[in-house]
Amino acid sequence: MAEITAKMVADLRAATGLGMMECKKALVEAEGNFDKAEEILRIKSGAKAGKLAGRTAAEGVLAYAINGNVGAL
Repeated sequence: MAEITAKMVADLRAATGLGMMECKKALVEAEGNFDKAEEILRIKSGAKAGKLAGRTAAEGVLAYAINGNVGAL
């Protein structure tokens, strides 16, 4: 089993934008192989996104402000 360093986790996190623990678990599962870990995360994050896809935002608040030439939402 390959040793997983903090730099490996940080590099994978920078490449994927996912959390540190998710990246570390993927690297452990991939035995330190960066490309394989990236593929594992792509599959897992796709499954997570699929679970949330059916949810709708039925209620919420949207506010805006305009002051001269500047606007904000």
